Order: sequence, then structure tokens, then C-alpha cells
Amino acid sequence: MRPTMKDVASAAGVALKTVSRVVNGEPGVHPATAERVRTAIDRLGYSRNESARVLRRGRTATIGLVIEDVADPFYAGLSRAVEAVVIDHGCLLLSGSSGEEPGRERELVETFCARRVDGLIVVPAGDDHTYLGPELEAGTPVVFADRPPGAGLDVDTVLTDNAGGAGQAVRHLLTHGHRRIAFLGDHPAIFTASERLRGYRAELGGLYDERLVSMRPPSLESVRGDLARMFALDDPPTALFTGNGRYTVTTLRALAGRRAALVGFDDFELADLLAPGVSVIAQDPSWMGRVAAELLFRRLRGDAGPPEHIELPVRLIPRGSGEVPSDDTYGLRP
Repeated sequence: MRPTMKDVASAAGVALKTVSRVVNGEPGVHPATAERVRTAIDRLGYSRNESARVLRRGRTATIGLVIEDVADPFYAGLSRAVEAVVIDHGCLLLSGSSGEEPGRERELVETFCARRVDGLIVVPAGDDHTYLGPELEAGTPVVFADRPPGAGLDVDTVLTDNAGGAGQAVRHLLTHGHRRIAFLGDHPAIFTASERLRGYRAELGGLYDERLVSMRPPSLESVRGDLARMFALDDPPTALFTGNGRYTVTTLRALAGRRAALVGFDDFELADLLAPGVSVIAQDPSWMGRVAAELLFRRLRGDAGPPEHIELPVRLIPRGSGEVPSDDTYGLRP
């Protein structure tokens, strides 16, 4: 069994309170006595029970994080940033992936709450968060990141300017002469995908054509089929806007090296090394993670202000693919 403070006290020949003072760095212990206690600690291999210590203070020093997919580079960056802030505050991060399944999201949140986490950061998969009611009433702070909570729940939220970024991408393609701009995005039930569709459609105005829109989870087969259908139109697209990093990479694979005017939402590794480089609307997942985590710790420090709704800006990174003019996309047709 692990040695206890009582074992240390017995080995050092001192009172239990003396061991406690030495372990916790409190004053009032003679240097020679403190050295004897430390010697006993080293000999026995004693280590402080952090769980018991933080529970006595009414906190567990743990934070729960629910993301969509830990393998996704965007959420990996967000998670790393949250963890850095959590560590800076002397806490431990518990995290899990929902896989876009609302049931899994709820299961993770309830598991973390059962472990008495001090606060939660949630990238929601569903739109029903009434199950959080008891935790919110108990005072557990919750911050939603990347996507807002379901209707009726007003809590701290950190989002990206999805619609504005999509509009910026379309505007960039329009300035290079394109009028037939296709949109390939994820399922419209996902908040970020629907917001990017909204920005795309608003910027196109009267140029919007439903036939140039495809929204479903990306796969190489589905993207190839969607592109073939669009390119077979009498007035096919001359440019593409892809709704996230996975869609951009899948679309580039489906194009198989054919020259295309393309702007993607989300930056991705090696985007600058392709020929031409891939123009993107870049958001900063690390920034989002830091903002969400710092907001959570402000609440834990007692900030009782009204819920904050933060929208982070994005930026266009032109690398070549988004600057291909409309009369230079001869390779788009199969």
C-alpha cells in the first residue's frame, strides 16, 4: 500500500500536523525537524494525495473538453490550446470526441460532470442541451466553442465569423472574373456548414444557383460524383469554394491535378507547397481554444457577468488557386 502521512510521522518521530506543514510548505517547523520529515518522505516514497487536497478546497482542478474529432487538425489545435491554458492554471484536462453524435456528446458531458469537473468547454454535436440544466443551476461554468448551444440556452460562446469568411472567399473569386462558383460543404445540419452556405449565398446574390451546391459529409466518391454532375451542366462552374479543410483536400484529390480556381475554408498542412498553392480562408483554432479556456477560468474566478458571445475574425490567404482567372480554368471539365 502507498505510504501515508501517518507513516511519515511515525518514521520521523513527529506529529501528523508537523508532516502536514512540511508537505504543504507552511511555516512554524524547525529546520532540523523539517529535514528529518523530508528524509522520511524520500525513504518511504510518500507522495501527496492531490485529489483529497483539492476536494477539501471544493474543487477537483479538472476541466472537461468535448470536441468533434481529436484526429481533425482544427480540433487538435483547439484542444492543445485549451490544455495549455488549463495547465497554466494548475489543472488537468479531461477530453473526448463526440464523432458528431449528440448521444455521445451528452454521454461525455455527463461522465465529466459525474467526476465533478470544475468547468466544461463543449463543441456541440446536437442542438438539445437541456440536459445541462442541473449543472448550470449548480454553478458549473460552461463555454461553447465553434458552434452555439441549442435554442433556449444562453451561455458563453466563442465562434468564428463563418458567414463573413465565406462571403470573403466568394468576393475574392468574383473579383477574378468568376460568376459560376460552386460550393461543396458538409451537412447543412452542422452550424458551421450552414453559416458558410449563408455567407456564400448572400455574397452571390442573383448569381446563386442551387445546382452548384452540394452539402453532405465528404468522401472521394461523393465529391467526384458532385463535380461530374456540375461540370456536365451547360454553364458549368469555373470556380470552387470548399467549406472546410477536409472538403478542400478531398476536392483536390477528386480533381486529380486538373487546374481549378479554388478557395477553401480552413488552412491545412502543405497548402502552400502545392502548385499552385491553395488559397484559403484561415481561422485560428488555437486562438479559439485560448479564448474559450480563459473565459472559463474567468468564470471560475467569480466573474458573474452576463454570457459573452464572441465571434473571432478570419483572414484570406491568397496562394494562387484562388487567383486563377475565369478564362484559365480549361482543366475543370473532365
